[in-house]
Amino acid sequence: MRMLSAWMEALMGATYRAVLLNGKGGLEQLVESDLPLLEPKAGELRVKVRATGAGSTDVTMRTGSYPYRPDFPFVPGYEVLGTVDAIGEGVTGFSLGQRVCALSVHGGYAEYFTREAEHFVPVPDDLEDEEVVSLILNYVTAYQMIHRSAKLRPGQTALVTGANGGVGTALLELLAAHGVRALGAVSSKHDQLVLDKGGTPIPARDVPLDVSVRALVPEGVDATFDVLGGRRTAECVRATKKGGTVVGYGFMATSVDGASSTLLVLRGFLVLFVGSFFSGRKSTFYGITMIYRKDKTPFRQDLPKLMDLLKLGKIKPRIAARLPLLDARRAQEMLSKGGVEGKIVHLSA
Repeated sequence: MRMLSAWMEALMGATYRAVLLNGKGGLEQLVESDLPLLEPKAGELRVKVRATGAGSTDVTMRTGSYPYRPDFPFVPGYEVLGTVDAIGEGVTGFSLGQRVCALSVHGGYAEYFTREAEHFVPVPDDLEDEEVVSLILNYVTAYQMIHRSAKLRPGQTALVTGANGGVGTALLELLAAHGVRALGAVSSKHDQLVLDKGGTPIPARDVPLDVSVRALVPEGVDATFDVLGGRRTAECVRATKKGGTVVGYGFMATSVDGASSTLLVLRGFLVLFVGSFFSGRKSTFYGITMIYRKDKTPFRQDLPKLMDLLKLGKIKPRIAARLPLLDARRAQEMLSKGGVEGKIVHLSA
């Protein structure tokens, strides 16, 4: 009977386990499934996944709209770290067993991941999986907003909203490493986290952000990183000094009952661009995937810099939870409840 089972498996072809997002809706749309394990095509690498990360964009893909979401069903998972398992024809510069990572956008919740070789970045041997996978989306986002969008200099000041989240904690660490004073807007239970990451906590609610900021920095901060959007963007603009920069990203406060609100999104963008312009501030909206799809060079330049900072001990990603590789439902449940400190990572057994 065992021989018959093995013969049937060989006949049907090898498979692997992955999480499929079958459609828009609740957590029940995330279903663990068997998928055929295919050989990489010319120009591709196949990796055995060791780690992936969870983020708010995963929730948005399930409950709302996201411009880079593929057609249903698909495997979610925005970042991947693994070892090279198979190499497609014509691929050079990689070897079997080598540890690599990629900004996947989708595909991470799986035992195997295949993509064109140009997407993969080598990972040094002496770094931990869970910390490196935390860099791919959150820390590259933070680094590029600081250095490529706001172009902050040592000695300047910044406001970080949602400072307890994955990108928020990355911003605090990288701002401190760059010599920038950071004010982190959080609920009081996360004050110590902000302090631990080198920032100064201010209230996220009850008091308008601009009032809290100007009590500490009367002239306003040089840059604000606004993950909220919606109603709070006007406060972020007022908290920023004239001539300063407001960087919008994520806009997580533009959802109602788990679905993106067109009205709140438009309100946020109107204030970000029009309100900033007429009040003498600069503004931009940052999207890592938008930039990456146009040009992969900035990502491929910045991720190794972050690995170097990690190796030197200048940054240390805050791991909020370590979950099994395919436990997507639990991660999204935690993210939907809010209050997560740092990054949720998924690790293979």
